[in-house]
Amino acid sequence: MRLSAYRFPLLAALLLALSCATASAAEHAIAMYGEPKYGPDFSHFDYANPDAPKGGRLRLSALGSFDSLNPFILKGQGATGLGMIYDTLTVSSADEPFTQYGLLAERIEVPEDRSWVRFTLREQARFHDGEPVTVEDVIYSFNLLREKGHPQYRLYWASVSAVERSGPRSVTFRFEGGQNREMPLIVGSLPVLPRHYWEARDFAQTTLEPPLGSGPYRIESVEPGRRIVYRRVADYWGAELAVNRGRHNFDRIRYAYYRDASVALEAFKGGAFDVRLENIAKNWATAYDVPAAQEGRLKKLETRHSLPAGMQGFFYNTRRPVFQDRTVRRALSYAFDFQWTNKTLFYGAYQRTESFFANSELAAREPISEAERELLAPYREQLPEEVFTQVYQAPSTDGVGLPRRNLRIAARLLDEAGWELREGRRVHGETGRVLRFEILLYNPSFERVVLPFMQNLERLGVEASVRTVDATQYVERMKQFDFDLTVAVIGQSLSPGNEQRQYWGSAAADTPGSRNYAGISDPVVDALIDSLIAAPDREALIHRTRALDRVLLFGHYVIPHYYTDRFRLAYWDRFGRPERMPEYGLPLESTWWAREPEPER
Repeated sequence: MRLSAYRFPLLAALLLALSCATASAAEHAIAMYGEPKYGPDFSHFDYANPDAPKGGRLRLSALGSFDSLNPFILKGQGATGLGMIYDTLTVSSADEPFTQYGLLAERIEVPEDRSWVRFTLREQARFHDGEPVTVEDVIYSFNLLREKGHPQYRLYWASVSAVERSGPRSVTFRFEGGQNREMPLIVGSLPVLPRHYWEARDFAQTTLEPPLGSGPYRIESVEPGRRIVYRRVADYWGAELAVNRGRHNFDRIRYAYYRDASVALEAFKGGAFDVRLENIAKNWATAYDVPAAQEGRLKKLETRHSLPAGMQGFFYNTRRPVFQDRTVRRALSYAFDFQWTNKTLFYGAYQRTESFFANSELAAREPISEAERELLAPYREQLPEEVFTQVYQAPSTDGVGLPRRNLRIAARLLDEAGWELREGRRVHGETGRVLRFEILLYNPSFERVVLPFMQNLERLGVEASVRTVDATQYVERMKQFDFDLTVAVIGQSLSPGNEQRQYWGSAAADTPGSRNYAGISDPVVDALIDSLIAAPDREALIHRTRALDRVLLFGHYVIPHYYTDRFRLAYWDRFGRPERMPEYGLPLESTWWAREPEPER
């Protein structure tokens, strides 16, 4: 029997409430798969110390320069650390693969199929000027970022079909395009901007005016291109939330900019800043043997993590005609001698990268499974046979320094691709074009890796040159895909999803500022990304990610480099830190504290 809401309003309202209760659940957190680690009554994250003292300062470094305090647009180069002045609807924990806990939102409601998500804002949430954070601010922020923000937002939120007010403090995001379990977590990471502030300003332009936020820090001072200082907000609205307890302990956090990594290293050893994350193995082995370290004032910390390593490598720009042939790309990979590089330059500190999801269960390091084979079967004629029959192995050598066998393989492949050796130069048999390209770098220390690679290319008759530019120019050239070959890193998480469209999707290939550096535009890759995003459970996600991994690896879009499963940290011994380190991050800015905090001034 059909009931009329007009004739029986109370009964209809009750039935509607019961219907919603069975279709969805309101929680304090949402996990990608399974249940959140922390229950609704948790007091703090395990990797934060709720008794940590407030005060003192933390001095950090950044490379390059900055000319804007608006990090949300393609134009300009935003300053490091700007995320600290903004709060998001939810915040992720660093000791779970992918779980979001309410920050601005006190409740998160999703149906079983995750076709929408509803956030209820905390009544006490405030911007730094005392104005409340409202539903209108959330809707305004989403629309502003999608319409005027960096192109990545349009790609990332492509599945959002509507954003609507659903109550005095509630906002609902609706999704289209099939099942995507990740979308509620993705929109939870939305930075909420103050509508009353930005309506009077041109969001599409760079600015050096400190913007209004709602986060634990505000900008105290700025020296464009040189230094930015953040000051802890003394009356921060969210200080006592469980997700923040024991975090955001420093009164001031300063980032000083250096144009050169070597100069930054010497500045650190001279005491100019406090903590340095070291990513150069030679420096870690030799550069810190200084009196301060011998006296115990400068410490070194090496700790293992469980984060996927992602992919670092030489990325081909396949928009360039010279790199549009897969056989050429494969051939040139034989000129990079990882074993010699690791032994001679890196003190054996690294493992070879052989997956776009290295250091995780997502990596395709075993023979193809039946689930993967079934997923890839419709595309068999469009894929290399190796995808179905082999496990990818990067070229290897004996480490002596002259990889004759590999160079013979490379020469044969170049011959097959039509690049003939004439008077010591590789020339295309039909066009007469010389095989020539430029390698773009921004870190001079990487030249010692590139030069031996170039020597091997020269032995093949390939003309390669290197151009090292400053970090600012490098960023601008990468935004416009203005390079032939470059060193780049694509990080990964344990729950890959929408961001894969930015990395490998066809739409991103022609979108300035995207991270599809290789210019991959392949309908098979697009279909696999869609399948990965729609994975109904963890097991399906693993199989679908491995299938994507195989296709990318045998596409030879990258010459893989190497990775380590450790953080290497050097710091001056004036800080306290929690006993437990999180498994999936290194949140030192938010969880460490000054051992002897300076008095408030």
